Amino acid sequence: MTKKESSTNLTRRSIIKAGAAVTAGAFGGLATQGAWAAGSDKPEKEEVKIGFIPLTDCASVVMASVLGFDKKYGIKITPTKEASWAGVRDKLVNGELDAAHVLYGLIYGVHLGVSGPKKDMAMLMTLNNNGQAITLSKKLSDKGAVDGPSLAKLMQTEKREYTFAQTFPTGTHAMWLYYWMASYGINPMKDAKIITVPPPQMVANMRVGNMDGYCVGEPWGHRAIADGIGITGVTTQDIWKDHPEKVLGTTADFVKKYPNTARAMTAAVLEASKWIDASLTNKNKMAETIADKSYVNTSVDVINQRILGRYQNGLGKTWDDPNYMKFYSDGAVNFPYLSDGMWFLTQHKRWGLLKDDVDYLAVARQINQIDLYKDAAGMAKVSVPKDPIRTSKLIDGIVWDGKNPKAYADSFKIKA
Repeated sequence: MTKKESSTNLTRRSIIKAGAAVTAGAFGGLATQGAWAAGSDKPEKEEVKIGFIPLTDCASVVMASVLGFDKKYGIKITPTKEASWAGVRDKLVNGELDAAHVLYGLIYGVHLGVSGPKKDMAMLMTLNNNGQAITLSKKLSDKGAVDGPSLAKLMQTEKREYTFAQTFPTGTHAMWLYYWMASYGINPMKDAKIITVPPPQMVANMRVGNMDGYCVGEPWGHRAIADGIGITGVTTQDIWKDHPEKVLGTTADFVKKYPNTARAMTAAVLEASKWIDASLTNKNKMAETIADKSYVNTSVDVINQRILGRYQNGLGKTWDDPNYMKFYSDGAVNFPYLSDGMWFLTQHKRWGLLKDDVDYLAVARQINQIDLYKDAAGMAKVSVPKDPIRTSKLIDGIVWDGKNPKAYADSFKIKA
């Protein structure tokens, strides 16, 4: 270990210890006096294991534990680092994990039995908006493929097998990748080979030439630029501004058996979400904390640039992006909008993952725990949007408003 690395590790440890001490002092009394941690509202299960994948957007789960927000609500959160989304899925289904920082589309896929074992699932809250990216290899950028139009042109003129990676078949990254490619006339099911790679393994696989591009969460988009092996073709917020991303997911059985615990867990993570977005200082402290090998295991500068909205594409372009990864935004990020869940179902249908249409709204109502979220938001003093449906315009100009999901799913020219 170099002197610089040793100093960095000491800094991280000191921040974690200092943060925990400050929060314990600030909230220690509330943890024992709060009405939500006593009587009939007392959490049925006081220690919970929450799985996470080494990604920047695991931050609110990690900080809820590190800063002691969990204690305020009468629980202890133990974050557990997992190797892949398939592993997270399996551990949720068999009960090894109580909950997880997890892909929105994974929860929906498991609920409908199209991404592994079928199990009734529950989505407690959205953890973040924005902050993912599609990375193109240096090999592609050297040939002029630096964005959607130029990639489509290269794939038309230079015929070969093009390989792109996503992180889970029904997950968010697969849907962003497919939607983006299709927006420029590329059918991901016919014109490319699509593979599944766990997020922390993306950079290593691109380095050895296993793929032409990938979609993944930060910091693995910026890491490819820092390592000089790839460029950012597009950020996911440019595909869909303020799109839903990771969620706090669990099984329907867990919510039924431990409703007070589920509510307390949601409130604690909400508090952490609020803390992260409260100041630039907090964002930097968060980056220092999660960079540790116990969590994301990368250098702080790979995390903190994009968490502060400072972007570069690897080709000399830099910009400040106001739509960088958000954890709170006065609670607008965290509400479990029914329309968000329905959108993933429409894309699962579009790409043949769902063979038939489902009752889109009914499924979203089964999974997204709106009433429980409202209770947790009340505990954490977080405002709640009035309407569980929101309207969004995506990169191709098509508006999604949740009103007619079947027609929307059928409307795309490029599909499976």
